[in-house]
Amino acid sequence: MHGSARAPAAGTVLNALATGYGSAFAIDEYTTAEVTLDDSGEVTGEIAEAPDADTTLVETCVRRVVDRFGDGEGGHVRTESDVPMAGGLKSSSAAANATVLATLDALDADLGREDACRIGVDAAREAGVTVTGAFDDASASMLGGVTVTDNANDELLSREVLDYSVLVYAPDEQAFSADADVSRCERVAPMAALVKELALDSRYATAMTVNGFAFCGALEFPTTPMVDALPDAAGVSLSGTGPSYTAIGNREALERVEERWRDYEGTTWLTQTQTDGARTT
Repeated sequence: MHGSARAPAAGTVLNALATGYGSAFAIDEYTTAEVTLDDSGEVTGEIAEAPDADTTLVETCVRRVVDRFGDGEGGHVRTESDVPMAGGLKSSSAAANATVLATLDALDADLGREDACRIGVDAAREAGVTVTGAFDDASASMLGGVTVTDNANDELLSREVLDYSVLVYAPDEQAFSADADVSRCERVAPMAALVKELALDSRYATAMTVNGFAFCGALEFPTTPMVDALPDAAGVSLSGTGPSYTAIGNREALERVEERWRDYEGTTWLTQTQTDGARTT
């Protein structure tokens, strides 16, 4: 019993830590998962690019799908990713989505993508890798496009297609979402409420820029990459709880930003928004 799937990374429009409402958009970088089920009853996991990393999340995803659709199977899940871990680019959500879909594929089980996404979100909560449940990140990765969500109730408020080039700057360090200072984020709740209204009005570029300045302050990340991206980028933000930044706009304008961002330590690359979401392979 074998299944495989891939899910895209995502960038932030609205960080959900302040108010519980969040927004994110899928980008054309992927995590893949291969799941092989057997009659062992035990689930093991492997992350190709980080063999010593904690695999609790993906193992929990397999168990939750098996509990719902299987018959006590065990097995092995292996993920491989182009997305930096703990970089704010939703690597955990992408891994969970890919693993859930791959396990469903192995069991030949049918489930709508929005409901499949919720299995991964619940697994992330159980594994302790998220504060909010990250339904915003997970829904953008699973469904593609840009989503706005109520993370407290795992409710999808809106989804639209977003067509932009995307520039990513990923510093070398890591920042784990579960370690973020929630109390500091809650202090910028009025700004987050404004970002929510902008996002629900489809003003995503402006929304993410306001979000970026607010959460750079709350999470104590530098605003220099954001200032250096303006006014060429249509929108720019700290992604998630950092340390990565994403900018959206037309490719020619982002190439000018890329020249400036390349002066920073870390990795910078151009990609694009993704509209198809996660898929079995």
